[in-house]
Amino acid sequence: MIDKISVSLQAAVSDIQDGAAVMIGGFGDAGIPSALIDALIAQGARDLTIINNNAGNGDTGLAALLKARRVRKIICSFPRQTDSHVFDALYRAGEIELELTPQGNLAERIRAAGAGIGGFFSPTGYGTLLAEGKETRCIDGKHYVLESPIHADVALIKALRGDRWGNLVYRKAARNFGPIMAMAAKCTIAQVSEVVALGELDPEHIITPGIFVQRVVAQEQAK
Repeated sequence: MIDKISVSLQAAVSDIQDGAAVMIGGFGDAGIPSALIDALIAQGARDLTIINNNAGNGDTGLAALLKARRVRKIICSFPRQTDSHVFDALYRAGEIELELTPQGNLAERIRAAGAGIGGFFSPTGYGTLLAEGKETRCIDGKHYVLESPIHADVALIKALRGDRWGNLVYRKAARNFGPIMAMAAKCTIAQVSEVVALGELDPEHIITPGIFVQRVVAQEQAK
């Protein structure tokens, strides 16, 4: 019997290794798997490479992971919003490495990893510092930069509901990066607001099929 439900948040993240590449879903505060991030902080993995759209808000969630000095490098598109003071302080002190990737390129690099694409040419970033060291090409008179896929060891994502097979549905904008991250990681762990019985999810509404999800954990489960 297929049953991907984890007994607890801590059990779900227990085998994340030091040095792992971890994708974390979310767009600002929307869709951030905060409970899984807190469990990862308690678990203690270090020297992580984090792939996320931004670099944390305030002092909670991803910002708390950064503040705990668990992250060696972050790949993101928007690292310096008004309340990203934790990242800002670490970066200015030389304690964290940043790989800045324009948002569209970030999403496509993650999608490419999940789709098995070896790379793609994008016009975004051509002629800027973001293109340094990368192959460029002129196609039909327009200049492009070769971008590589982003793979991860683990993806931490948030969904609204999931079943024991790992099928997921999302709530509105909280969907954001979750579906493509689930496809790009070796192990996808989904934090859900509710675990439902098989058959309760409308097949037409399932966004992430269970084949891309290895673990499902309810947000309210004991740590």
